[in-house]
Amino acid sequence: MADMINTSIPANLTKRQNGSPWAPLREPLFRSLWLAAVISYTGTWMQNVGAGWLMTQLTMSPLMVSLVQAAAMLPVFLVILPAGALADMVDRRRLLLITQGWMVVAAAALGIMSLTRSVTPWVLLAFTFLLGIGAVMNDPAWQAITPEVVSPPQHAPAVALNSVGFNVARAVGPALGGMVIAVAGSGVAFLLNAASFFGVIFFLYRWKRPHLADMETGRVSDAILTGLRYVRGAPVVRCVLIRTGAFSLGASALLALLPLVARPHGASGYGLLLGFFGLGALAGASVLHRLRTRLSVDGVVAFAIVLFATMTFAAGQIHNFGGLSLILFLSGTAWIGILACLNVAAQTMAPSFLRARTLSVYLLVLQGGMAIGSALWGAVANKVGVPTALLCSAFAMVAGLLAVRRYRLTSHELALEPAVVRD
Repeated sequence: MADMINTSIPANLTKRQNGSPWAPLREPLFRSLWLAAVISYTGTWMQNVGAGWLMTQLTMSPLMVSLVQAAAMLPVFLVILPAGALADMVDRRRLLLITQGWMVVAAAALGIMSLTRSVTPWVLLAFTFLLGIGAVMNDPAWQAITPEVVSPPQHAPAVALNSVGFNVARAVGPALGGMVIAVAGSGVAFLLNAASFFGVIFFLYRWKRPHLADMETGRVSDAILTGLRYVRGAPVVRCVLIRTGAFSLGASALLALLPLVARPHGASGYGLLLGFFGLGALAGASVLHRLRTRLSVDGVVAFAIVLFATMTFAAGQIHNFGGLSLILFLSGTAWIGILACLNVAAQTMAPSFLRARTLSVYLLVLQGGMAIGSALWGAVANKVGVPTALLCSAFAMVAGLLAVRRYRLTSHELALEPAVVRD
């Protein structure tokens, strides 16, 4: 019998969520990191716009365009599990400094090569892959440090604020990137992305991270196996992973094929459409708390998936800029409803000493599904066209939702466990 997890929200969780969602920003340490992260995310979105648009200038093949997103996410299959194990075994601060430096070098090199016009489609994919390696190595440690930079009562709001910060950048970065690309080219956007990492690097350099008593020791392979055994034996973890996988495979088509949908509107139009997606995500974040007081977590996710699938289909049928802007706005609203619930569940479904490893498995399912889906829908678009590919992906999302309806998401034990500090 499939796992059925109670979706009721405990009274202590409801009380905690009734506080100000902005309260973590009153804490200087978290506020500094949050602001630096927003700047870095903005640069990342400029990079994404630049890479997607540059590929449309190098080739009009839907498969090659969709492979830009796939190349960024492919490293999740190669290094996400070791990255999660390392983040539980070594000083996360030092690991993050290394990964941030890696991404600075990769983005700067791609920017210089773009400005010198020495980039080919495969060179662009190669450097996108290298940036993806850095991002994947970074992600488990990055998400796992949240409990270390905010007080225990603010853990859950801090996780939500991280999503808000990402979507602030999603609203600003693409529009800014589109303007930069239109004026100066993709190479400048790549160099600005390289510069955007320095705020986070400066924070990490100055941060005095405490020593933790529950740090894993031994071999990386043994640590990975320990994490996988926990994931296999925890019903709530399986529910989160199954629901994530069912969504991510179909949901990847819209963003992967958007450069082709937006091409008639130019680089600025492409950036603005991604900006509308980000604005929709911000709007969704502002009403998500209220919506979750009326619906279960599972209900919010199901409603948002149906909305996102509908907008994915509509993106292949409507070609005027105003209509596409509304479609992307509503898509962003649905996206944050899905990802915010999944991210909070993922960050709170394991004890602190296993947190990075369980997060790495979650990211493997989420980003791996997006990578496979990007390549799949690009190949489908090559055969039958972009509108039909978007229709098929919309159908896949709804079919996936129905197929896993017995695996219910839950709000149970949503509080993050505090890190244990060694004296």
